[in-house]
Amino acid sequence: MWQPRKGYRAGVDPVLLAASVPAKRGQSVLELGCGVGVASLCLAARVPDLAMTGVEVQADYAALAQRNGAENNLPFAVMTADLRALPASLRQMRFDHVIMNPPYFDRSTGTPATDQGRDTALGGDTPLRDWLDVGARRVGPRGYLTLIQRMERLPEVLAALEGRLGAFIVRPIAGRADKAPELFLLQARQEGRTAFRMAPTLIMHEGAVHLADQDSYTPAVSDVLRNGAELPIWP
Repeated sequence: MWQPRKGYRAGVDPVLLAASVPAKRGQSVLELGCGVGVASLCLAARVPDLAMTGVEVQADYAALAQRNGAENNLPFAVMTADLRALPASLRQMRFDHVIMNPPYFDRSTGTPATDQGRDTALGGDTPLRDWLDVGARRVGPRGYLTLIQRMERLPEVLAALEGRLGAFIVRPIAGRADKAPELFLLQARQEGRTAFRMAPTLIMHEGAVHLADQDSYTPAVSDVLRNGAELPIWP
């Protein structure tokens, strides 16, 4: 994956997001804020014959996403646009899956990063409610919205989606077994009627502390990162 030499560089989170999407061959996927395409292309590598579309506000990141798709032989249509002003053609479309890794921090309560690309990725100027509103609108009949976000913003996410999507599943993510979850994966379905469910916490690392400069991922996480395995939100 080509990424900026300076600025925001994707880590593990978009890979976990991609692994949790229950996509099937031939379905359509929209990623809002696709960056350089890590989540979308990891998903496309795991599930063949997906119709992948990405939206990214930063033109240089969008160009890298398009390049990454081409060089990995994974079709990926990337549009450079603000998600609050999607192209008319995209506003007429609905998708089997909408995925997103919205900025984790509320820029109104934090300090901007010095690099513009990093600041947009981590905070940006688009409220989280707007991300969720646009995402919910693009989910097709019986389709899914899947996202990853910081745990303290879970009430905000649920409030924004209440009455619009259903069958909510939340899977907390903790660094280690004795640590409080810092992130969560959430999945909701259009027309879903299943009661809210809290899945078991996904533990990222084995052991209580990091003992050496080596890989300490749990088997489930290692299988995702090394082998492109699926990671269902409801295990």
